[in-house]
Amino acid sequence: MKKILFGITGLTIGGAERVLVDLANELSKSYDITIFALYAKGELEKELNSNVKLKSLFKYSYKEMSKLKQKIVVPLKVLLLKNSIYNKNIKGNYDVEIAFLEGPITRLFSVKNKNVRKIAWVHNDISLVFGKGLKARLKKYLDKKIYDKYNDLVFVSKENMCDFDKTYTNLNISDEHKKVIYNYIDKEKIIKKSLEDIDIYFKKEDINFVTVSRLVYQKGIDRIIEIQKKLIESGYNHKFYVIGDGPEREKLENLIKENKVENSFFLLGQKENPYPYIKNADYFCLLSRFEGYGMVLEEAKILGKPIIITDTAAREAVEDYDKKWILENSNDGIYNGLAEIIEKRNKDIDGNYNENMKEYDNTKIIEKIKEFIGE
Repeated sequence: MKKILFGITGLTIGGAERVLVDLANELSKSYDITIFALYAKGELEKELNSNVKLKSLFKYSYKEMSKLKQKIVVPLKVLLLKNSIYNKNIKGNYDVEIAFLEGPITRLFSVKNKNVRKIAWVHNDISLVFGKGLKARLKKYLDKKIYDKYNDLVFVSKENMCDFDKTYTNLNISDEHKKVIYNYIDKEKIIKKSLEDIDIYFKKEDINFVTVSRLVYQKGIDRIIEIQKKLIESGYNHKFYVIGDGPEREKLENLIKENKVENSFFLLGQKENPYPYIKNADYFCLLSRFEGYGMVLEEAKILGKPIIITDTAAREAVEDYDKKWILENSNDGIYNGLAEIIEKRNKDIDGNYNENMKEYDNTKIIEKIKEFIGE
């Protein structure tokens, strides 16, 4: 049985992390699967089945490392000491090693091992994920050499692959070793979890928007708060709920107060099961500044929700879906789009959808991954 090692920052609550848990559980039926995480104690670890082995570099969670003021040290340590960390903690008799997320884990798994096939899995727009400025340029310079050490690259969308190629030109990896493979999702698990009770009540007379995202710059929650104020002042009454946590939480809480939208904009925090919130809302939103394929959009499609996104790479996830709006990726574009949706809903024009679970066939994705990895 082929031995596969997946690497990730940690199995905390997040899109790529959920994908990896579902994917590892499914592939463990055919392969010997191990996950190596930089941080331990991720909330999703308990969802791994007994066939999947789990290792971690640090015994602490990301939050605990933050309290110990080590979260900045870790990426630097991984970069500078990657050879010794790899040889001590990872090097073994794996057939394939897959770095499943951009950043430190991709740098660590790039350490040369001639007996192992190396795969880097890219989930985001690599030209934007690290931001701008000197730090971003340095990462771009370093990571070009890092990606050059991999045998194969996998992208979760065609646009992500295109953006990657524009960012990292003249790599030694040929096009035949670059693959687009959409995210794998356990449909039955999502439907089952969506039936659980939640701790809030969405009033039928309200128009309720829900998004699920980390509270980071990429997801654009700050600009949604400002747009919310303008919408409410213009008479477009509705409620907006955000499920997730992250480093921008305090900043966003202050913005909510400054814009006086405490009665209509709610940060619900991290939820291990976001699916009942998605199912019970009127619309699901992903109004990011930039995005990858957006696994949560597939989840919203499975639950039959109308979807609103900004014009990012996430458009690939909804191109075959009827109940969607793709808004111009700007403050004005989002404002105008939401205002039109609210107005139509108030008039019940093309706004009141019947919820139907989407037929979702994930067997082709698993077959494609198996064919790519090899038996």
